[in-house]
Amino acid sequence: MNLQEAADKADGILDEAFAAIKPPVQWTHRYSMPGDCYVDRDRAVMTVISAERRGSFLGVLERHWKSKGYSLVATSPNGLAAHFKTEDGFQLEVLIGPNGQAHLSVTTPCVEKSEVAQPTSRPSGPDYSEQELPAPNVTSTFWSSDAALPR
Repeated sequence: MNLQEAADKADGILDEAFAAIKPPVQWTHRYSMPGDCYVDRDRAVMTVISAERRGSFLGVLERHWKSKGYSLVATSPNGLAAHFKTEDGFQLEVLIGPNGQAHLSVTTPCVEKSEVAQPTSRPSGPDYSEQELPAPNVTSTFWSSDAALPR
């Protein structure tokens, strides 16, 4: 596998993760960083994830990634980040910042060096990849709600 093939697979992992989030959230590309033998792909969620819904947001991703056979490597003590790994060495991370902005990233394993194109997936809202990322600025009746979820 070369860097471009690995980047394509990383994009596919991110596309599937966002497709699993219901109701959908708005996201934008953040960066695509090729290293000497790996690529990082990162997307930022522009939908505000309220403090009351952050656990649910992480739960959706955790269930999705576990259903794909990915293993949970670690979670943060505050419950706002989780790190997963695929069988073939791709590392996935979800992190929710204090302002309710979530980031999903994939780091590929070390592969054969090659040129790497920018991601081809279209953001579900404005594309902030070439500019400063604003704070999350999209509200959702579900994800941005400060009402507790029923038990």
